[in-house]
Amino acid sequence: MVLQSSLKNCLQLSCILRTPKAGFRSTTSGGLIIQSVSNDVYQNLAVEDWIHDHMNLENRQVLFLWRNSPAVVIGRHQNPWQECNLRLMRQKNIKLARRRSGGGTVYHDLGNINLTFFTTRKKYERMENLKLIVKALKALRPQLDVHVTDRYDILLDRQYKISGTAAKLGRATAYHHCTLLCNADKFVLSSVLKSPYKGLKSNATRSVPASVRNLFEEDPSLTCEMLLDAIAEEYATQHQTDHRITLINPADETVFPGISKKTKELQTWEWVYGKTPKFSVSTCFNMVYKDSVLDVKVDMDVKHGRIEVCNIDLPEQWLPPALCSELEKSLTGSRFSPDETTTLAATLLRVCPHDDELHSRWNLLCENMVTLM
Repeated sequence: MVLQSSLKNCLQLSCILRTPKAGFRSTTSGGLIIQSVSNDVYQNLAVEDWIHDHMNLENRQVLFLWRNSPAVVIGRHQNPWQECNLRLMRQKNIKLARRRSGGGTVYHDLGNINLTFFTTRKKYERMENLKLIVKALKALRPQLDVHVTDRYDILLDRQYKISGTAAKLGRATAYHHCTLLCNADKFVLSSVLKSPYKGLKSNATRSVPASVRNLFEEDPSLTCEMLLDAIAEEYATQHQTDHRITLINPADETVFPGISKKTKELQTWEWVYGKTPKFSVSTCFNMVYKDSVLDVKVDMDVKHGRIEVCNIDLPEQWLPPALCSELEKSLTGSRFSPDETTTLAATLLRVCPHDDELHSRWNLLCENMVTLM
């Protein structure tokens, strides 16, 4: 498969992508295969949004190939606290992104391939896309036991999930995207996709746990590059287009005007966390202080990522009721965020009476509150 990234080709791509619907001609019909040169999850998701919003697909279908540096990507209607270990992700500097499509949560790294199939809504057919991937895999390694399930997953050896699916159906345009595990870090995958948060109640879409396996484990000679080429080759054959992959830069405003704005929107707290469906937290934790154990009960309602109601129940003799009440009032309306809660706690501490015993107890309570987030 030829990777084409010349200036001439980029200009041709720009012309194809930017042609208004009324000006689309038969010369631009057929399939187009593009691959991102970026490993940034927000930039690559922005390309999906841009093509969906701007490109006329009446006479053309597009396959978009992309890979990301470590990131967890949740579906549009999911709760990140319910789906992943945010504390661990912060420690490991793993990004969190929210897709425009539905579906479940996936872990991305450079050992995971992402494929997006763009069509008109009328021509949308995710099963055919997945069969295309399976056919490409079988052509590359005939001994692989891979098949598509009724849930639109691809299984290896009839039990291990190697690909999951999600989609967005617009009025005229649609896309189906899926993953393909080649050589992802399964230890990190299983660690970050395990929520440690207790007492959450939510109607958000829940991911369905599955056993996963890398294709590399089945055949160590396989690489992501080989898989990308094989899928692109099969796509080109089925759509009767030339066997070329066009490299694109998701930050190139000359090809994708306005894409920087889309990328920034996907990174905002309001999108990543604020779009979380309303949920509640009702939990207890133990605080150990000077050889004594104290039980604390916390109830919170969270909407658009902000705390609407906050109740903290602990013995009056342990912390002055007025101070506890002040913490509840300060948290109400604030983001359900460890950083914001830490800042609020530090601000309140500066105005409370200077008492070492009191400050120690206050810090212990606030540290435990932060762990809920």
